[in-house]
Amino acid sequence: MKTKLALMMFIGVATLAAGAPNPDHYSVLDFGAKADGKTDDTAAFQKALDTAGQAGGGVVYAPRGDYFFSGHLNVPLGVVLEGVWQSVPSHSGLRDDNGPRPTDDGTTFLVTENAGLEDGAPFIKLNTDSTLKGVVLFYPNQIQNDVPRPYPYAIALRGDNAAVLEVELLNPYNGIDASYCGRHLIRDVQGQPLRRGIYVDAIYDIGRIEDVHFNPWWSMNKKLFKWQQTNGEAFIFGRSDWEYVFNTFCFGYGTGYKFIKTRTGDCNGNFLGIGADDCDTAVKVEDCAPYGLLIANGEFTSFHGPDPTMVRVETNNVGSVRFSNCAFWGPCDQIAKISGRGTVGFSDCTFVQWDRDREGRYAIQADDGTLLVQGCEFQEDRPQIELGRDVRRAIVSNNIFTGKRRIADDSKYSVDVHDNVSWRPKGRAGD
Repeated sequence: MKTKLALMMFIGVATLAAGAPNPDHYSVLDFGAKADGKTDDTAAFQKALDTAGQAGGGVVYAPRGDYFFSGHLNVPLGVVLEGVWQSVPSHSGLRDDNGPRPTDDGTTFLVTENAGLEDGAPFIKLNTDSTLKGVVLFYPNQIQNDVPRPYPYAIALRGDNAAVLEVELLNPYNGIDASYCGRHLIRDVQGQPLRRGIYVDAIYDIGRIEDVHFNPWWSMNKKLFKWQQTNGEAFIFGRSDWEYVFNTFCFGYGTGYKFIKTRTGDCNGNFLGIGADDCDTAVKVEDCAPYGLLIANGEFTSFHGPDPTMVRVETNNVGSVRFSNCAFWGPCDQIAKISGRGTVGFSDCTFVQWDRDREGRYAIQADDGTLLVQGCEFQEDRPQIELGRDVRRAIVSNNIFTGKRRIADDSKYSVDVHDNVSWRPKGRAGD
């Protein structure tokens, strides 16, 4: 009897607890949001967010529906703005004349503010310890079949520890601005940002970007996509003190990964399992920090544009750039063009399909700085490495060449080329 009574009491308490309201959760519907895709829900969302912020933090939940916004949102400290998605959705098959349509597809935000005004306020601003999770961002008035209309960044991260999780950026002009946000976390994000995907700058403590894939799922219209392949930049890194980037990918941009020097400094970081497909330049280094960019297990292809070259290191670079166990393929002009006073290294990499027009272009052209090429495989019977007169130091060793060795050495300084092996008929020595 006592056991039965105790069990009934436990069930009663559990039932009350399950049915009790959660004081840390707020539904936007309770603040007047309509989710009909027509009524402006900006004020209702902001009221819910402010209420959670004034309470010291909490979760503002947006149930399934299409939410129309004519303004922008500010997510206070410690507040999570969350939709229904626990993983990024797919829009394959959901198409009409304007491209993929997110209607009836989980929690969708229809963004309209600041059309034509690239420098306006971002649609969503995340502050310290705040999070955006489980939503689709869609710009219904974006131009799908011509040069796209500029908009500000869809999301801006400020403060520290802000996060973007399980979000689809279906068609923003600019995606995520992660500036002045130490220890940011951007994870499980997909979509087709048209001009810029993710911009990182002024990071003085480690930031993380994981499982981010940008593909042309919204539009491959010939005119728009050509514009994106010319002007688009998927990942841009200014100052960041050890940015960690893992399993990221982009397709169809002018530049896949771009490293620049801003007024706050430049980037050093660890880039593992990254990819850039059909980008005119897969990796462009205008400048990086002396501590270096460590790029491992990457895959890069370039084959469109006036001069498709997978890696470009520019004249202002003074840092160290290292590629390890990376694969480069696609009918490009060259694998790499290298300038600047920094060091560029390739180790255990595979090179395929350069010199697409048979013009005698070298896979790697170094005009300046220091070059290390060690343990790599050159799979084409075409010119391999050109060392310009201003190359200060170079080691080319333990590589495998297809066909005869073709290394042009015009350097005035110290160069060491040794222990490379060319394929030759059996019984003949290597180089």
